[in-house]
Amino acid sequence: MITALDTNVLLDVRVSDPVFGEKSQLTLMAADARGSLVICEVVYAELASRFASPTAFDSRLDELEIEARPVTRPAAYAAGQAWHRYRRAGGSRTRIMADFLIGAHAAFAADQFITCDRGFYRSHFIELTIVDPSLT
Repeated sequence: MITALDTNVLLDVRVSDPVFGEKSQLTLMAADARGSLVICEVVYAELASRFASPTAFDSRLDELEIEARPVTRPAAYAAGQAWHRYRRAGGSRTRIMADFLIGAHAAFAADQFITCDRGFYRSHFIELTIVDPSLT
């Protein structure tokens, strides 16, 4: 089973969030035990500021056995279409294309998606199987 990861879950673990850190860590460990963990380059970029160097960051990803995979053209197209529908329906600018790229990547590259933002992703990527660590 391939599990895509959202930035918020990895940040919970990285900063040892007092509310969600342990739940996110346990959810990641369970997903890792069932298969592989992946992130897209958008999640990679969002997390990059938390590390002193690319080497330190990549080493941490290797330790956690998280693979960075690119957003494919079909996933990028789906992200663009979802964003367009969102904006046409009056969606605010608080949601940016990066959110849609993360969701589309998960939909195309994984069997499930771990995120604390289940409402947004469930609304725009109904085919995603979403795991929310806060509910475990």
